[in-house]
Amino acid sequence: MHDFAYYLHDILAFFRDGLREGFSHVNGVLGLVIAAYAAYHLSEWKGIWASAFFATIAHLIAVVLLPFLVNERNFQLPPDLLELSYWKTAAALYLGYLVAIAVFFVLKTQFLTKGGGAAHAHH
Repeated sequence: MHDFAYYLHDILAFFRDGLREGFSHVNGVLGLVIAAYAAYHLSEWKGIWASAFFATIAHLIAVVLLPFLVNERNFQLPPDLLELSYWKTAAALYLGYLVAIAVFFVLKTQFLTKGGGAAHAHH
């Protein structure tokens, strides 16, 4: 029972610290572009988990590769790659992408029609 309380405390602290810190360290434009792309390719709700996962992977790769590709610095892996803080940030990104992709997917399903029947019915 002591282990359960310990892990529950860690989980609650993760969410408390994440909500307090927010996403101020995240490149907003990059995140929105990736989320919009993932939502555009999402065809049904059950695929949102995989879309958010691959969006998170794409984001983490882009953060490493973009400075290298624009000749800002040499290629280097994140210095904290093996630290728990890096993986907490990755988990927070995943949750953020779940929300962002869900919002974009709702907007897509509400405002973008599939074309065809409704467009041709008014001729």
